[in-house]
Amino acid sequence: MSKIEPFAETIFVTRPVFPNIEEVTEKLRDIWESKWLTNNGPQHHMLERELESFLKVPYLSLFNNGTIALMVAIQSLRLQGEVITTPFTFAATPHVLSWNNIQPIFCDIDEETMNIDANKIESMITPHTTAILAVHVFGTPCNVEKIQQVADAYGLKVVYDAAHAFGVEIDGNGIGNFGDISMFSFHATKVYHTLEGGALVHKNKNLKQRIDLLKNFGIKNEDEVVMPGINGKLDEVRAAIGRIMLNYVEEEQYKRRQLHKIYDEELGNVDGIKLMPKCPENVKSNYQYYVIRIDEKVFGKSRDYVYDELRKYNVYPRKYFHPLCNEYTCYRQLNSSSVENLPVANVIGQQVLSLPMYGELAADDVRKICAIIRLVASK
Repeated sequence: MSKIEPFAETIFVTRPVFPNIEEVTEKLRDIWESKWLTNNGPQHHMLERELESFLKVPYLSLFNNGTIALMVAIQSLRLQGEVITTPFTFAATPHVLSWNNIQPIFCDIDEETMNIDANKIESMITPHTTAILAVHVFGTPCNVEKIQQVADAYGLKVVYDAAHAFGVEIDGNGIGNFGDISMFSFHATKVYHTLEGGALVHKNKNLKQRIDLLKNFGIKNEDEVVMPGINGKLDEVRAAIGRIMLNYVEEEQYKRRQLHKIYDEELGNVDGIKLMPKCPENVKSNYQYYVIRIDEKVFGKSRDYVYDELRKYNVYPRKYFHPLCNEYTCYRQLNSSSVENLPVANVIGQQVLSLPMYGELAADDVRKICAIIRLVASK
């Protein structure tokens, strides 16, 4: 194999989708004319309605970020005690439980999907369990039917962290229609963003009223504050950009889908590499990430070795998710954090590597990244 030169410009794991500056300027003029910058202005209301339609959900509440949204979701359902969740997720997922004085109980993950193993949840339930907080990891839907069956049998609430799953559907139903509440993140790195933002979706009108009070200090009107709330509002500028970005989602997903195909073709026959899990036929994917797993025994090199080698070529992948949440100093003392309780998660946590994925990434650059990985295997 001929020598491969490093990339002249750094290839990061992702890159934000930027809207056309003229479109942004036009929307800013509308905001300046309205004299309304925040606190449920016209852009905010229009984006909520547009997102409800796009995501095919009955009720949606906008937030300034996904973490605050998830904190409010826990508050709105009055959860307490223990909540069963996954160790294979971003830090925000267990942290929102701790901030609500709830103990996270870590359940092992499924070998194929890397989501919480729905067949192991029941064994983690105690008299203190009040809910299940599951994550649609990398946009692959959880086993929503099994999770709901377990929740119904034990009277538990179900909250989904759908930060990775914007636009994902099951049998034509928006992913936000499952469970009691789902949270979406609109961070700049996502396939859809509002620069920074998030949302909660749900099926209950009364719950929306409670959520909207909680995200605005519990203020009902000029004369009443009815509950202790927080400041979770999305401002007009970011709401306006979110309205623009909705027009970019389908094109961005199409571009990423083509890059997924190239990764599959280039890495599909490499021994020791397990490709991104494929969604079932009845699932509409959003192609937000491309993730591989590297089996050191078969591939001949560790995930960490591949990670370091790619950086030498000016390619910056990420070890999503490493370390596992149960390995954080604030959680490692929990009984559920033990290696014996999480055998699958502990293996996958040492194997997973998120490769560059964004619409502006050139097809030839993806092929070059794959060539570097194959070269590493041959050394």
